Amino acid sequence: MLTVDQLELRQENFRLSASFSLAAGGITALIGPSGAGKSSLLNVIGGFYNPASGRVLWDGTDITDLRPGARPCTSLFQDNNLFPHLTIAANVGLALSPDLRLSAAQEAQVTASLAQVGLADMGTRKPATLSGGQQARAALARALLQDRPLVLLDEPFSALGPALKLEMLDLVQDTFAGAGRTVLMVTHDPQDALRIADEIIFVADGSVTGPHPARSFMENPPPALRAYLGAS
Repeated sequence: MLTVDQLELRQENFRLSASFSLAAGGITALIGPSGAGKSSLLNVIGGFYNPASGRVLWDGTDITDLRPGARPCTSLFQDNNLFPHLTIAANVGLALSPDLRLSAAQEAQVTASLAQVGLADMGTRKPATLSGGQQARAALARALLQDRPLVLLDEPFSALGPALKLEMLDLVQDTFAGAGRTVLMVTHDPQDALRIADEIIFVADGSVTGPHPARSFMENPPPALRAYLGAS
């Protein structure tokens, strides 16, 4: 279980308070206006940004002061964080060994992970030779091999076309949620949340509400969500 306990984020004029818990497994979407603090909250959970106060816990263990690599989570960002000088297989293999000294068994794991995301036989190519969707798939393959229970997605598919984005969302649902991982996903698109999320956390006006059951929350939105959606 992920627990955000009385977290306070402060940066110049920005303030955000958050307290919530997520059960292990399932997908939760973080939605809200631009600048509300969705990515900042995700970065605190991932260890890339220190909160002013409060705690982040996983299964009751305080991980607030741990560096990102020591936390039980993996993060995917909009740029996919692929190293351009490495092959796709090497980029994925970093999940298993930072020095890329892989055993035969580990190389087989890389091959299997690439096949799982539809990139079989593309391991020898460099990121620049792949489409945006293929690069996103490679980043997913690496996250799969990291085998960490909490997956943080900061709009990694926002630059993709509509059809390809839907395909990638379905892949997230099949690969991560299907394997019992807990997924926390930042999105600006309510339809993304409705497609794959079990629950929604709404971030607006310096506070966090939820998690709420995704469909009922979107079908009966509170005033702040109506304003965000532009609904009457």
